[in-house]
Amino acid sequence: MTDRTLFDSAAAVLGAVGQDLGATDWLTMTQDRIDQFAAATGDHQWIHVDPVRAAAGPFGACVAHGYLTQSLASFFLPQLLRYERLSVGINYGCDKVRFPAPVKVGARIRGRGHVLAAEAIQGGGVQVTIRVTVEIDGAERPGCVVDTISRLFFA
Repeated sequence: MTDRTLFDSAAAVLGAVGQDLGATDWLTMTQDRIDQFAAATGDHQWIHVDPVRAAAGPFGACVAHGYLTQSLASFFLPQLLRYERLSVGINYGCDKVRFPAPVKVGARIRGRGHVLAAEAIQGGGVQVTIRVTVEIDGAERPGCVVDTISRLFFA
């Protein structure tokens, strides 16, 4: 994993547009993680939770829910950057979200970050858009590409 990028002010975030944040360590997608997500969301579709049936299905194994893969942006972001003097950070939403390739059970994935945009907002804060690409080890296409939007207010 690369050293985490430090942001300690709105000005630092505004100056980071275009910055590559590097990549996180690898994380193995487990059936247990998928099953827990299925339990939390009520999405028990067989391609996610039935290893026997999924083995004969279109992907040859169980695959993570797309929204599970997307949600890991919240897991990867703190590995890519850190904040000092942050009063509050708010998840404001997402712009584009795509799922170019399935994430199979046992796949190693990691997050790669890139600062797409930043703008000053009312109240002295900054709104930042960071693209998180969930890479799959050995795959040509990522499992997810999501443009996350956060609102940050520094002390």
